[in-house]
Amino acid sequence: MTIEANSLSFRYGDKPVLKEVSFALTSGRFHALLGPNGAGKSTLFGLVTRLLALQQGDVLLAGQSLKKKPARAMRQIGVVFQQNALDLDLTVRQNLQYHAALHGLSRRESRRCGDRELERFELLDRANDTVRQLNGGHRRRVEIARALLHEPSLLLLDEPTVGLDVASRRALNNHVRTLCAQDNLTVLWATHLIEEVREDDHVLILHQGQLLADGTGHAICKSEGTRDLAETFHTLTGAG
Repeated sequence: MTIEANSLSFRYGDKPVLKEVSFALTSGRFHALLGPNGAGKSTLFGLVTRLLALQQGDVLLAGQSLKKKPARAMRQIGVVFQQNALDLDLTVRQNLQYHAALHGLSRRESRRCGDRELERFELLDRANDTVRQLNGGHRRRVEIARALLHEPSLLLLDEPTVGLDVASRRALNNHVRTLCAQDNLTVLWATHLIEEVREDDHVLILHQGQLLADGTGHAICKSEGTRDLAETFHTLTGAG
């Protein structure tokens, strides 16, 4: 599913957080939203998921305006926020069933869809364990499985590897990329960690609320005259 952000601006009081941000994402591709902490990534996610009201600009999801037809557009989105949103004292399956009910799935559908996603994440044997019994990497996998229950076309992940060790970060990143290839899922992965981004990814570099670069990592490096994305990121933002 294509997604277009058109001239998004947002303020908290008198403080501008996003400034005329526009971009388009390609269906079935992994996109990296790269920016240091405080760049405006979470605010952008808040606007796309309607946790924050649009102040200026609009978002089009498969041509549907988020401003004019929010319910229709939102049905296409799955989201994993930076902070863990699972109930630690419910089982993995109970967490999925609760979320499925919010999307109007029957108990039978929620069981079928939940088991399908848990199997893909190699967690079906943990379905009856409480979330508290899982390690950080497995909890993140459950959150992504939950976000995919209603078969969205767009998956948003806001700093999904925060608090994970290097091996868990790499495994989660690779798994989401596999979902893109297998399911034609459009992904926007927000991160401040350059090692989670590849130079053939579609990369959006956000800094102080402004979109500084938009294109493949290779193309951005070439235009900036830098050796790699790490150098490009540091040159544009002073971070890294």
